[in-house]
Parts: sequence; C-alpha cells; structure tokens
Amino acid sequence: MSQFTPGNLVKYRNRDWMVLPSTEEDILLIKPLGGSDEETTGIFLPLATQEEKVAKASFEDPTTKNIGNFETAKLLYDASRLSLRNAAGPFRCMARLSFRPRSYQIVPLVMALKQEITRLLVADDVGIGKTVEALIIIKELIERGEIKRFAVICPPHLCEQWQQELKDKLDIDAEIIRSSTAARLDRMVADDRSVFYHIPYQVISVDYIKTDKRRGIFLNDCPEMVIVDEAHTCTLPKGSSSKNQQQRYNLISDIAKNDKRHIVLLTATPHSGKDEEFASLLGLLKSQFENLNFDKLQPSDRATIAKYFIQRKRENIKRWLNETTIFPERDSKEIGFTLSEQAKEFYNKLVAFARGISDVETDSETTRLLRSWAAIALIKGAMSSPAMAVEMLLKRQIKLTGDQDDVQISNDAVENTLFEENDFGVDYSRSDLLNAIDYKQSELTGISQLLVHARVLLENSETDFKIKHTIELIRKWLKEGFQPIIFCHYIASAKYVEEKLKAALGKSILIQAITSELADEQRKEEIERMAEFEKRVLVATDCLSEGINLQDYFNAVLHYDLPWNPNRIEQREGRVDRYGQTSPIIKTYMLYGDNNPMDNFILEVLIRKVREIKKSTGVTIPIGENNKSLMADLTNKILHSEPSAEQLTLFKEDKIKIESELEQARRKGENIRSIFAHETVDAETIRKDLEEVDEAIGDIQTVESFVLYALKLLGANITKENNGFRIQITNLPKHLQVSLLSSEEEKKNKLEARISFESPTPKGFKYVGRNHHFVELLCHYIISNAFEHDGNSYHLARTSLIRTANVTQRTVLVMFRVRNVVREVRSSNESVAEEMYLWGYTKDENSLKTISFTDAKNLLMNAVPMSNLSLEMQQTQIGEELKSFADKKDIFIKLATERADKLVEAHGRFKELIGGRSYEKSVPVLPPDVMGVYILLPKPQDLF
Repeated sequence: MSQFTPGNLVKYRNRDWMVLPSTEEDILLIKPLGGSDEETTGIFLPLATQEEKVAKASFEDPTTKNIGNFETAKLLYDASRLSLRNAAGPFRCMARLSFRPRSYQIVPLVMALKQEITRLLVADDVGIGKTVEALIIIKELIERGEIKRFAVICPPHLCEQWQQELKDKLDIDAEIIRSSTAARLDRMVADDRSVFYHIPYQVISVDYIKTDKRRGIFLNDCPEMVIVDEAHTCTLPKGSSSKNQQQRYNLISDIAKNDKRHIVLLTATPHSGKDEEFASLLGLLKSQFENLNFDKLQPSDRATIAKYFIQRKRENIKRWLNETTIFPERDSKEIGFTLSEQAKEFYNKLVAFARGISDVETDSETTRLLRSWAAIALIKGAMSSPAMAVEMLLKRQIKLTGDQDDVQISNDAVENTLFEENDFGVDYSRSDLLNAIDYKQSELTGISQLLVHARVLLENSETDFKIKHTIELIRKWLKEGFQPIIFCHYIASAKYVEEKLKAALGKSILIQAITSELADEQRKEEIERMAEFEKRVLVATDCLSEGINLQDYFNAVLHYDLPWNPNRIEQREGRVDRYGQTSPIIKTYMLYGDNNPMDNFILEVLIRKVREIKKSTGVTIPIGENNKSLMADLTNKILHSEPSAEQLTLFKEDKIKIESELEQARRKGENIRSIFAHETVDAETIRKDLEEVDEAIGDIQTVESFVLYALKLLGANITKENNGFRIQITNLPKHLQVSLLSSEEEKKNKLEARISFESPTPKGFKYVGRNHHFVELLCHYIISNAFEHDGNSYHLARTSLIRTANVTQRTVLVMFRVRNVVREVRSSNESVAEEMYLWGYTKDENSLKTISFTDAKNLLMNAVPMSNLSLEMQQTQIGEELKSFADKKDIFIKLATERADKLVEAHGRFKELIGGRSYEKSVPVLPPDVMGVYILLPKPQDLF
C-alpha cells in the first residue's frame, strides 16, 4: 500500500487516476483524474489480477501537438478549478456546496469548529437561512472525517423540505423516517439492527421517535450528529402537563446526554417569555445552563453562553463585511373595516351571552377564570367569519341537546381557544376550553338565538364587510402581479374565504385553501400544483405558518384574522419575506374591525406597542395571548364594559400596568439578545479565507463567464433575458442537453433552457451554480477535450504562442495543478487538497525573472492576440521552451512547496480564528502537473 500514496497518480484500466486517502490498508481508493466523485473506485489489492494491475503514472506534459487558440486557455483554467472538489483552503466543504454561502452564514460554522464537539443553538431571525447554516456545518464535519452519519429531527411537515435541501445543496440522499415510511425501510434491513443503524443520512419526524418505545431504539443507534429543527417545540414546558412536548424534550435530552455527540439546535423563537423553558433549551447543549438566572447573569456566564448561542436580526447581517444581502422591502399596512350593523348587533349579543356564562357566583375562582377565557374564545372565533360562528355555536347546541340531526361536526376542525398549540402543523389547540366547561340548559336558548343570527349572516354575505374588503384587496394585488397568502386562524374561516373568493374572482384565478385536514405530503403537493398557475391565491391556516418556505410561489400576506401573538405575525410573514424572495417588494397587510372593541384592544396592546419596542430596540417581545395578566385585562374590558361601547378605552392605571409589563418583557428580551454581543468572530479573517476560496475554486462570476464562453464555443445560441439567459441547446452533446432539461421538458422535446447564475433565482429560470450537474459535466467535457492527442475541432489550447500589446517583453505563462496531502496533527485523518496555480517569467539576458500570480492571471484572462502566427513558428518556439523545462524542475518543485507552505499558513490563520483544533500540515505531491504553457510576444515596435 505504501507505494500508492494519497495525491499521486496511478494507471488503471488504461486511465489515469488520483489516489485518495483510505482507512483500509488493503483497499486502494482512486478517482479518475479530472473525473467526478461519483466515479471514485475502491480496489481490493490482494485480489487484483494481472489484468487489473495498478501501476504508478505521471502526468503528461503539454507538447506542440496541443497548440490551440489562446482564448481557450482561460476556458481550460476555469474548467479545471471549477471541477475541483478537494480544494485547498481551511474550509473543506466549500468546493462541494451547490451554492456560495453569504459571509454571515459562515459564522455558525466557525463557532462550531471552535468546539471539539459541536454544540450550538442557532436562533437567527426568520428567513435569514438557519437551514443553510446547519447544512454547511454538516458538510464540513463530513469532509473533515469527524462524522459519517447524521440525523435531522424535525416536525413531520418539514421532512420533505429537509430531504430536498440536503439533495439540492449538498447532493446528499437522505431517507425520511416516519410512520408512513417505516415499514418499507424495515424491509430493506438485512439483519436485526434498526434502520437508524443502517441508514447514514436520516430525516426523522420528531413525533415518530418521541415515544418511549421508539426513543430507546433510536438512542441505541443514534448517529454522531443530530440537527433539531424548530427546537423551541422541544423545551421543557413550565407548569404544563403537555405529554407531547414532554416527550419531545425527553427525546432530545436523552440524545444530548452523550457528550461526544454533535448537536445543532435551530429555532427563530428561542425564548417564549419563560426563562425556565429557554434555560431547558440551552441545557440541551450544556447541562450547567439549566440553572441559569437570566436576570442576574454574570459576565463569565455571558461569555460562556456566547460560545454556544448565536442570534442575529436581519438588520445585523444586511451588510455584514460590506457584502449586501438582498431582502425584499415590506409594504405593511393595517386595514380597518367597519362592522355592518347586523355584524355589530351580533357582536353585542355575543358579549351579552359571554358575560352570562362567565359570571356564575357559585363557581370557584379557577372555574370562573376558565369560563371567562372560554367566553373570550367564543367571541374571538365567532367574529372570525359567519361560517366559524355557525360551526362553533352548532357544536355547543349539539353538546347540550345531544341531537346530531345528521350534522357532522369535526372536533379536530375547530380551534376555539386563546392558546396556540406548540405542535405546529395542526389548527386546533392544546385544550378545548369551551368543551372543558359544562354548559347549563338555561344557556341553550341564548346559544340557539345566536345560532339563528349567525346563519342569517352566513346566508347574507352583503353584511360581511370583512370579506368584501378582502375581495377588493386581493383583486387589486392580483392586478399588480402579486401572489397572496391569506392566513386564517380557523379551518371554517379558511374554507369560507376560499368559497367567497372563487365566487367573486372567477375561474381564471386558482384559489386554494390548505389546512391541517390535509396530510403533510398533500399540502406540499397542492402548493407545488398551485405554482403552475400564473395567478394564484392561497388561503391557509397556521399549519403553514412555520418552517415551510413559500417565497418561490408567493409574495404577499394578508392576516384575515388578527393574530394575537406578535411572534405569529413574524412567522406567517416569514414564509414569504426571507432570503431567496425574488420580488423586490412584498405586501404584509392586517385586517381589523375598527369598531370591533376586541380587535382594537389587541391591536393597540399586543401588536402596535410590541412593534414599537421592536422598532426602537430591535427586540421582539415574546408576549401575547399566553400572557395571563394581559388576557385578564382583556377579559375584564370585554365582559365588564358597557355593551354599547365602540372602543375599549384604556384607563390611566391600565396603561401604567400594561406598559410596565411590556417594559419588563423588553428588558428581558434585550438581556437575552445581548448575550450574542460577546461573540468574537474575526470578520476580517473570514473575509480573507472566503476570498481565497473564491479564487481557488471560482466565484459566481467565474461560473457565468465560463459557462457562456463554453456554450458559445460548442455552438449554442445565447440570448440575454432580464437576469438570466435563454439557451438554444440543439448543437450541444446529448448528455449536456439532458443535464439542462427536466424530465418533463425532455418529454416535450424542448431544446431550449432558461438559466440564471443569480441567487435568488428569477422566476422561470433554472439556477446554475458551480456544483450544478451541468457545470460539472461541462468542465469534464472541456478538460477531456483539451487532452485529446489527435487534435480537436475546438482548438482548446494547452500550448499557444501569440503577439499582444499586453506585454513589453517575451513572457511565458505556466498553468499548474498542485496537490497537497493535508494531515491533522495527532490524527490519522488525511485529505488531498487541489488547486490551480498560474506562474510566469521573463528572461533578462541570462537571468529569469518571475511574475506574480496576480499578474499571470491578469495576462491569461485579458491578453488580446494581435495577429495570427504561423503554426511552424508556434511549434518551433513552444518546442524550445518546453525543452528548457527540464532545467526548471527544481523551480517547479520549489513552487509546489511554497503552495504547500501557503496552505499551512491558511490553516495556521484559521487555527487562530477557531482555536482549539489541531494544527494541520501540508505535504506537496511532487512534481506539480503542468497543465499548459503559453508564450506572449510583444508587438513588433516594442522589440526595438
């Protein structure tokens, strides 16, 4: 095995291969030179026959047979560096990502690498890119050999999204493990070990493995790394008997007990307003955090937490490192509408009835409080829509009479409490307050009367000014080119809005309601189906308000039901207002009844005041309908004010009390937010490392210029179109055509592709990044074309001779491919790091004067040939120059050694940045590969 060391070349099956590091002594891992990772092959040496013999090989130097058009030399250089997957540099994952991370997205990676075992809570705001940050960490740890297996644990409705993100961005095929896939996966297992043992890359529904039975099986075979998405749903609930959340917490807590396991927690809402729950979340990373007192944090506590916790607002990263991150501008408005006289009369009757059911003298204090909140819940739901009012009241009537009358009422379809469920993906709450109390027969008359009134409102939509405002607004948005989402709090209201919009807007517009009545897979299918329609309106409940990304399909949000929780507002709007949204402006409007006392109280206290604090301090107050004190104030105002009052006026003492509570919440939020201020990540070092990575593997502009030039050379017709390109691909080789077209397009025999190199990608275009399959195939095609011995029709140049005004004396450019074996100190881990390097020289009398990489690259990219030189002249001069290379081998070896030292310097600088990790050394593979040699002659007058 020692004769085949990593980085060296071997000949196998009449092809040149590069040796890769192998953990098995008898297995030789090799990858075709210039080939893809998918072609990596393992050879079991003891069984290798004479025909399968592996022999040492050397890279073939360029000759006069490889003379070609100098313009194509840059194509060869870019193709070579864009095809590198084991690129030199401290960030191992960069050459294997299908996207170029924004600089701010590297910070969590640096924090993760500072730790021997990664334990991190990433709590960036909605839409910044927590998923991307987690993916980068996963890939880096895989490339460093620190993990071989990982699991993403997430709510069930996010499983497909994670699976797709892993495939699109890391080219990793992960299996979804949940109830609907478990049986199939079990049949694939050949022994008695679990699927968690056999499947290396897993996306698991948290609700599938939280139960005691499955939790034990998973813990027994848990991978080395676990990502937990929507981690706030896995906190230890304070004073709650929620079995579901308890089971989730117990699961993640048991996973975290193994202190050798890498864990990354993701959430946009780490602090719910309860310090104990936040401490339990941090305690999953480090047990000592469970007992933190956040009101009395010491500087040492803050410094310690800052190593594990990162939380940034959008304003923090819009121009981090002077790198502009594009987010859409928000057009936000509060749209008031006046309740019709019939609706106002119904509201007053609701309040009168609610006052009666909430004020029973014989009840205990707890029961009276429960009745009060149930009364408020009744008003809240009934005022959402006439359909919801009928459904709620009919359910109460049936409960009292016991007479179904063949009317089917789904308990799961009614959300009728103030409280929001932590199990996102469903539309009903953790307890049904209206069913939790016993109604008295004396209340039947009141319910029946209200039900009659609600049915009248439902049958006469002219009295519903709320839906009228909605129809007018949506019609206007569609005319302006927006695709809206209308968020409702209740399933019945969502269906009601869907029905009314369809009747008003006609069949030319797709209008679809999606609620928790649909399974996760069905919701996704319906959303993707909607994308096929140019004009579309989605009516949704809060089953779509968290986690799922909708920015590709929608760019406006209307809150049909006034959210009582500011965090819910951010979550809803974050579905479309996030990185990747291509619309420069998004709409976020909120409907409220300007003569609805309940709406006015909520708008003034829970939304406007909280938003004012956020605007002035940058802190989102985690307060809302779960705040008992504020809800008690609301209950008192609604149920004990005069029925005729149009507005709920806040008295002076009320304002003082409420503002005091909000101020306390503000200070708490700032206290938590300030923890991250202690994080010290050297931004300038990150900048330098990223710039070196861009140079080594090619940046976005390199991809664009390479692809367009190569396509033109291959005969494709290219038309610039907005922020993308329309490509006629008839003349391209078949395998390149197929890689640009989807299967649907192939079926239509479509030979045109619309591509863009920008992210976010304009609608209607396919994103083509560095690691897109098409770019990879194109690179390999160009490189193999350049190495054809019998010449080729595209004149790709490994050697060339030109005259140019860009030089004043004879200049020689040499294109190298340099390989280094990177070893971690005190570790057996090895990897091969490759880079392309340009070097040049001029001759002054008998001395050789070298030119810098920057100058050499500038000449390669920008030198313009002045006139055609005869082939004989080119062959003569190039032949003489190549003969002199025998005397320059020592120079080439020195150059390769310098590149290895440069890599050591980069790792050393990176070591200072991350700390803690073992220092790495680099050993060059000698001699370096000479890819091309190019001679530049000055124009004739400069010769004298």
